[in-house]
Amino acid sequence: PPGPAPPPGPPLSRRSPLAAMAESGGSGRGPPCPGAAVALWRWEQLRRRAAVAAPWARGLLAVAAGLGLFYVVLWVPLRLRDSLAAVTVFLSTLTPKFYFALTVTSSFISGLIFVFEWWHFRKYGTSFIEQVSVSHIRPLMVGTESSPPAPAAFSAGDTEMSRQNMPECKVWRNPLSLFRGAEYSRFMWVTGKEPLTYYDMNLSAQDHQNFFTCDTDALRPSDAVMQKAWRERNHQARIKAAYQALELNNDCATAYMLLAEEEATTIVDAEKYFRQALKAGEMIYRKSQNCHSQSPQHEAQFRRDTNVLVYVKRRLAMCARKLGRIREAVKMMRDLMKEFPLISMLNIHENLLEALLELQAYADVQAVLAKYDDISLPKSAAICYTAALLKARAVSERFSPETASKRGLSTAEINAVEAIHRAVEFNPHVPKYLLEMKSLVFPPEHILKRGDSEAVAYAFFHLQHWKRVEGALNLLHCTWEGTFRMIPYPLEKGHLFYPYPSCTETADRELLPTFHEVSVYPQKELPFFIHFTAGLCSFSAMLALLTHQFPELMVVVAKAVSIVS
Repeated sequence: PPGPAPPPGPPLSRRSPLAAMAESGGSGRGPPCPGAAVALWRWEQLRRRAAVAAPWARGLLAVAAGLGLFYVVLWVPLRLRDSLAAVTVFLSTLTPKFYFALTVTSSFISGLIFVFEWWHFRKYGTSFIEQVSVSHIRPLMVGTESSPPAPAAFSAGDTEMSRQNMPECKVWRNPLSLFRGAEYSRFMWVTGKEPLTYYDMNLSAQDHQNFFTCDTDALRPSDAVMQKAWRERNHQARIKAAYQALELNNDCATAYMLLAEEEATTIVDAEKYFRQALKAGEMIYRKSQNCHSQSPQHEAQFRRDTNVLVYVKRRLAMCARKLGRIREAVKMMRDLMKEFPLISMLNIHENLLEALLELQAYADVQAVLAKYDDISLPKSAAICYTAALLKARAVSERFSPETASKRGLSTAEINAVEAIHRAVEFNPHVPKYLLEMKSLVFPPEHILKRGDSEAVAYAFFHLQHWKRVEGALNLLHCTWEGTFRMIPYPLEKGHLFYPYPSCTETADRELLPTFHEVSVYPQKELPFFIHFTAGLCSFSAMLALLTHQFPELMVVVAKAVSIVS
């Protein structure tokens, strides 16, 4: 049966949604909430009263807004005028000495900033203020939320393709590296400067551990000692460990190698140590050759013994070259390349090219270039510039810029110029050293192809060969800068080679000593803040000079500027 009728409520047209929600507890679906109902009922009452009193409330707000506008328009300018009047009174009491001291201090501080910016740019290649702004200040102002998110949808194939497209700055062992004890150490004794950087020596230590150690060294006490010796940072500790290894085994080839490299103070002494290392190395090599296929451990030991033997023979050939026995050195290098034809990665042909150039055996040099100057093989400054030297040799003696401009270039001259352009595109740092526009230093033990370190290593040994060919340096001087007109944007597009890598400067600064001024290509423009600080320093210095010479006039100018501003 139907229940009793509900009590009559207010008319539907007078009930608001808020009141309905208050009566239902706020949500309309759950049980009523007394606290929410009371609060919403009070809010509804206030809203109704405000609607009734709307006309006079709006008038009150208009009056308040008018008073605020009156304050902003009249009172604030009065306060500003009082402040400006106080500043004008303060400036009128200043003496010319204050303005002179102010301008001198400003010029001095801006000069210090300019000097520091210039030094930082010359040493690191970047502006310090710009670097701090980008790295620290910009994230604080922009925030991390506004930075674009890192792409997360790259596949492995895309990553690998991008790595292949990017130029790789790989560091190579210098095939013409000097002897530490007989050459690098003597340079340090005479000049007091360290010719090798820590980064370069650390790379050499890694090479020694990779080539001259294996997993089975722990089974032989002398090899175990030498394994620790290659990891030693101290020069004397390495020599002491080599003598300990010889006490354990008088036929330890790697110990003689270390003594030849680091203890011998002359090339003659180094050659004696290397001959002892050769005798011990050949004996060990024959033993490991007979049993290298028995197990993987024997195979690793055979590779280590092969590396030791090749290294010793190569250094012996270099000793003969340095001692003037050039034909003997050439024979040793040719025999080594025939005995181990798969070691082209060691670039022994570059040692052979230098020795043949010393003999002026240009036909043999051309034969070596025909074998190694191939499109499938990696290039080097030695190959490119030696090819340019041979082509320049055919025309340089009779070459004259004036005659060539009148009659044009012959076919042989065009080939020589193109060879020079090819070499300069591969390594643009070399001509400055060959033309003696930059001073040479001892080459490092590792080089970066197409970098300044490779240019130093090439020019250190090949400058004499260019000087020996009459007119070759003159032809290079007249034509090498034309290469840069062919490749105006070397970092984006190359002509005969890949675009020039942009990472050479950083690697060369790690390889070359600090007292050497690293050659940078392409030349970087000076940052904005260097120009700005230089202009600020000059402007402040000019104001200081004018204040010192015309104090009264500059005080009047300063007061006028303050009044106008």
